Amino acid sequence: MDEPERRQRLDKWLWFTRCAKTRTLAQKLVNGGHVRVNSERCVNAAAKVKVGDVLTITLPRGIRILKMLDPGEKRQSATLAALLFEDLSPPPLPKSDAPRPLAQAVREKGAGRPTKRERRETDQLKTPD
Repeated sequence: MDEPERRQRLDKWLWFTRCAKTRTLAQKLVNGGHVRVNSERCVNAAAKVKVGDVLTITLPRGIRILKMLDPGEKRQSATLAALLFEDLSPPPLPKSDAPRPLAQAVREKGAGRPTKRERRETDQLKTPD
């Protein structure tokens, strides 16, 4: 006989896998529409997910794509939590491809704040006459 299909609440699973620090934050993540299950937007924290489901989670630190391997029983250490999913997220962009901030004037280390005269000279370079 086949084992019955094991399912887990979405908010609990996000908490077990350490995508959220608390279960309440996991519920807010789901209710806020930041989680997709198999490409479908999910806004119900009590939705059941099963082994094989692919979750796309929008977190403040980036997007994670996780394939569920095990529903889990309880929240455990990060190394054991990593066994509950397969990470399908694309690798982060290398530093060279990341957008660069605008150029800034560089001063020698220890030179202190610019004097009024130095600031005026810098302002003249910035504004076209």
